[in-house]
Amino acid sequence: MSVWRKNNQEQSSKKYWALDEAKEKLSTYCAYQERCIWETRRKLYEKGIQEPESDELIDYLIDTNFINEERYAQSFVRGKFRQKKWGKNRIRRELQMRQISQDHIRSGMMEIEPEEYYDTLLAQTEKHWERIKEPDLYKKKYKVINYLMGKGFEMDLLKEAIESLQSQ
Repeated sequence: MSVWRKNNQEQSSKKYWALDEAKEKLSTYCAYQERCIWETRRKLYEKGIQEPESDELIDYLIDTNFINEERYAQSFVRGKFRQKKWGKNRIRRELQMRQISQDHIRSGMMEIEPEEYYDTLLAQTEKHWERIKEPDLYKKKYKVINYLMGKGFEMDLLKEAIESLQSQ
């Protein structure tokens, strides 16, 4: 038997959950880390549980407060901002992809203090500015702006941060 076939067989033998064990497993899954409905629905699909049963299980998790999308949004915003140093635009896009409502996104964004946000932007700008070895100032500025926009920071704040960095 070839290696590909052996590995492929291992992948195709996924363990699916029975409906009675799914409630217990999902409770553990959601208690371990904050989850949203979208992530939980994906997990259920992976484990072979389809539409009517998955809705019942998700309703159970919401009723028992294992899933709370506002709490999830707040936790997500804090984590991605403080750990990964993402900007507001990137965080907002990621939450929208996870189908979190605009109200919950707004509530989550309140977790970021404006002063802390700007200080993080300045630190990231300075760090990346030092890292780029480009003699042409225009190209260097372009690369730094491109990098930080990819991390989700706003263009007007980026320009302000670069100007303050250059005036030092």
